[in-house]
Amino acid sequence: MKILLIYPYCLEDRLYAEDVSIVPIGVYCVGALLKENNYDVEILNWHNINETPGKIEEVLSEKKADVIGFSILHANRWGGIEVSRIARKVNPEVKCVFGGIGATFLWQHFLTHFQEIDFVVIGEGEYSFLNLVKCIEENDYDNLDKIKGIAFRKNGEVIRTAPAEIIQDLDKLPVPARYFEFQHVSSTRGCPGNCSFCGSPGFWGHKVRFYSKEYFVNQLEFLYRKGINFFYFSDDTFTIKKERVIEICKEIIKRDLNITWAAISRVNYVSEEILEWMRKAGCTQISYGVESGSEKIRNTILKKNTKTAQIKRAFALTTSYGILARAYFIYGSPGESWDTIQKTIDLIREIKPLSIIFYILDIFPGTGLYEDFIRRSGVSDDIWLKRIEDIMYFETDPRLDQQLILAFGDRLRTDYYENLSGFVDSIELVEKNNFSKMHSDFLSRLAMTFSHGDYARIEDIKEKDKIAERLYEKALEYHPDHRAYLGLGIIRQKTRAYKESIRILTQGVEHFPESETLNICLGTSLINFGEPNRALEYFMKVRDSKEKFQYMAICYRALGEIEKESACLKKFHIVT
Repeated sequence: MKILLIYPYCLEDRLYAEDVSIVPIGVYCVGALLKENNYDVEILNWHNINETPGKIEEVLSEKKADVIGFSILHANRWGGIEVSRIARKVNPEVKCVFGGIGATFLWQHFLTHFQEIDFVVIGEGEYSFLNLVKCIEENDYDNLDKIKGIAFRKNGEVIRTAPAEIIQDLDKLPVPARYFEFQHVSSTRGCPGNCSFCGSPGFWGHKVRFYSKEYFVNQLEFLYRKGINFFYFSDDTFTIKKERVIEICKEIIKRDLNITWAAISRVNYVSEEILEWMRKAGCTQISYGVESGSEKIRNTILKKNTKTAQIKRAFALTTSYGILARAYFIYGSPGESWDTIQKTIDLIREIKPLSIIFYILDIFPGTGLYEDFIRRSGVSDDIWLKRIEDIMYFETDPRLDQQLILAFGDRLRTDYYENLSGFVDSIELVEKNNFSKMHSDFLSRLAMTFSHGDYARIEDIKEKDKIAERLYEKALEYHPDHRAYLGLGIIRQKTRAYKESIRILTQGVEHFPESETLNICLGTSLINFGEPNRALEYFMKVRDSKEKFQYMAICYRALGEIEKESACLKKFHIVT
């Protein structure tokens, strides 16, 4: 029996593809349990297959699936519907199953209006989907009612079975990393919060469940041994249990897993001890949902229940330990005004986040805001028959309009970018033994965002190279850092300060003699400085680079050695 698990595409393009390109970890959990039960399972990340729509029918015809499970958030529900229709065209007998948070809250809507959807798995889906697959395999449709946690049509009526039991011991689930490769991992299920804009409490319940530290770190190690060394810890609140977080970090260090990772937390669940161990274990970024500078919006409307003092403390501590503190802010909430936007700006200036994501408030099924919207408007779930991804709150509030919301966003972003350089200059890192190398790494990573990363592309940030330069120099005050030598050398090259570039890159090569990028960069500076003989020394150190032959040819041309120039160009074209 062939089973496909598909993560479909969204309706709208994203400014940042990574926002919608990641297959949820739950898909891998479902796939692993099916594999453990000897099913032929394949996971397809189809977040962008709509760019080549002909591929959908082609691949489905090739795979010949008996069952297709779709991971439905909300924005990708139409992608799932469209792929289901094509799948049914390719094979009228195929069974299409929707699951995930989007399907859980709209199960009746999907089964009522879309005949191409045969079943919906509601909530935590591993065992419900497995039992459903077994039932389909055995053609035992009379006993569907006994499978907990699903919905389907029977005699023209939409039926929902009893809720599935919550998996109390998560360690009993197979480790997905045995079968698949991915970077988004999770050590918990659930969140202690009850935010009105979030569907997590409705999906998982209010109790947080935990994988053991051994299970979680085993997963990391499996993936690390497969060559993956950067991870997103996608727990809603990774730091909820202090002792457990520290144990996980110690285990990562004990196993000598040379990884880096980003996490998500709440400002009221961090401490100095937690941050110290997280940084030692490779954490480079923590994202905090701040949401608003207005306490009324933050706590009364959005139900965040965090204090301003907690926010200030969390950001100051996180940055001081060399971890990038990212802030999530929501605007366009009930009661939003220029006064509350100014309160958000004031808070941003106080906490000095080094990364921010701004969102316009959306209303999604399964949230408190959605329930309120249904009550206020009198509409039903049929509103999702429209080809829309979401409903923005301001569209439901006569006191707000699109022009005002856009103006709020422009003001927030402009002020942030204008002040970002000052935020960078205000960084104060803790003075602790054995932290100098980590601090250097933190500063050079941050510098790279200005010289080559996301910030390098933002016109509103002025003098980006100067910001990067200061950060690279500060990094080298702490410890020799490959990224800092290279970044600083390149900046000097761009300004034609070749003598200074040569000095910096020479220091870098002394510390990292095997570095291909440092040797090539130093060689190109020497060419521009008029020293092709010295440049050749560094190009010859590089073993596995096709570019070196091109640069060596330039050196031989400058030295009048035409035969050697020709030989290098020949090698360059052969390798290329």
